[in-house]
Amino acid sequence: MIPHRPFRLFVNPHHGTPGVVVLPESGFRRAATEIAAWPGYAVTPLHPLPEIAAGCGIAALHYKDEGSRFGLGSFKALGGAYAVARLLVAELAKRGVANAARVSELLEGRYADATRAITVTCATDGNHGRSVAWGAQRFGARCVIFVHEGVSQGRRDAIATYGAEIRVVPGTYDDAVREAAATAEREGWFVVSDTSYPGYTEVPRDVMQGYRLMAEEALAALSEAPTHVFVQGGVGGVAAAVSVQLRARFGPGPRLVVVEPEKAACLLASAEAGQAVAVPGELDTLMAGLACGEPSLLAWQELERGAFAFMAISDDTAVEVMRLLAARSPAIVAGESAVAGLAGLLLAAADPTARAALDLDAQSRVLVFGTEGATDPELYARLVGVSSPDSHQAVKPVS
Repeated sequence: MIPHRPFRLFVNPHHGTPGVVVLPESGFRRAATEIAAWPGYAVTPLHPLPEIAAGCGIAALHYKDEGSRFGLGSFKALGGAYAVARLLVAELAKRGVANAARVSELLEGRYADATRAITVTCATDGNHGRSVAWGAQRFGARCVIFVHEGVSQGRRDAIATYGAEIRVVPGTYDDAVREAAATAEREGWFVVSDTSYPGYTEVPRDVMQGYRLMAEEALAALSEAPTHVFVQGGVGGVAAAVSVQLRARFGPGPRLVVVEPEKAACLLASAEAGQAVAVPGELDTLMAGLACGEPSLLAWQELERGAFAFMAISDDTAVEVMRLLAARSPAIVAGESAVAGLAGLLLAAADPTARAALDLDAQSRVLVFGTEGATDPELYARLVGVSSPDSHQAVKPVS
């Protein structure tokens, strides 16, 4: 289905060992109830892909398509916006404005004078910043988003659409994370980050609890438990959220495989080192949403024992999988950061050694997460050769 390309695979020797509870169930129940009540909430599609499953020599394959999520085009809408709402409610209580404000009241603008005085900020490769900006606009806060110089103009413009101020930082995503944190400390702003580090865990925990809703929707829609789940890496937040929800619903049986770009494989490097480590370099990958050099502290606490294996793939492979999905009928529009999990499956299924290491066989039932649609339509058209002005409409040939 796609050409064979080199990849890296590391089976985690610490899989299944006991660890800390990263995401308590009470927090997930609160997040799921809240997000499901927001205007515009809808369960995103779970597509069966029988033809690709047959080509992989497995029993079933399902693709969770996040391209229509709240009109933002990615699963990130579940996390950043929810964390903004939680932060504003807590801050209104601290300031004596409202002891227990409801999110519905924020949506109505009841505390608009107070929320306008609160500035939220974060660093982003595109999708998380869009979610935070959307949440800030929706709930009435000011927003400043930091992007590194590699973030495309299309993604910057998409964030600015929601009223956020955009600031460009030289360097990588991790440089933008540090600049956002330093500026927030100096200005008295509030960081709403999807990565965590020592001393900063509660907001990212809320972000990850929101992500769990995507996993729960997918798992609830399956008639049988998956044997394998392949999911994107990045800082690890979404992979950890999927890992927690997978175990909560089905126990330790399903095997989670985390897939990263070969030029930004910080989670694989951490697994090989036996501890969280950063990878050096410019993180120059086409999979912009996964161009992260340092694992999230919370995510690593889950993945160091929850992930069965880690993989790293090439940018060329991601583009080939985007084209594969665009060419099927009906077409699936998937951005470059959406397809790492599916790409990892395709490569592993075609490689006898990897297939054996992961225990992939004719009875395997695999779930993958398409975490974004065409969040940069211009880039999508250039890579795939088809245009998609709306990431959840059928693609059309470029004229």
